[in-house]
Amino acid sequence: MIGRLNHVAIVVPDLAAASAMYRNALGAEVSAPQDLPEHGVTVIFVILPNSKIELLHPLGDNSPIAAYLERHRDGGMHHICYEVDDILAARDQLISQGARVLGDGVPKNGAHGKPVLFLHPKDFAGTLIELEQV
Repeated sequence: MIGRLNHVAIVVPDLAAASAMYRNALGAEVSAPQDLPEHGVTVIFVILPNSKIELLHPLGDNSPIAAYLERHRDGGMHHICYEVDDILAARDQLISQGARVLGDGVPKNGAHGKPVLFLHPKDFAGTLIELEQV
């Protein structure tokens, strides 16, 4: 069902500093910041030859990752995103196997303008999983 790794998301307390570190210290190509109000985050993508790193920062006081930063002040890994061909078929198959989809189960557009869903970390060895339709 899952395809390639799309990205690994890291919550950061300072988006500009994290972006500069990847760009300057590691020589990575780094995208411009992108606000995603529907998800309550601002993102920057670090472009790698085979995948991406998504740097996440809270957008507004009601951001779902604000609580993450309260518990992990230095930031840290937040989720892993896998690609799927058909997000609705993947969702239905996962639910039939007992996996929990977060939210209302209706895909929302992610940072790439494609439908995404999140799966409960307790169902996947403590890791929050994002599925993105490609």
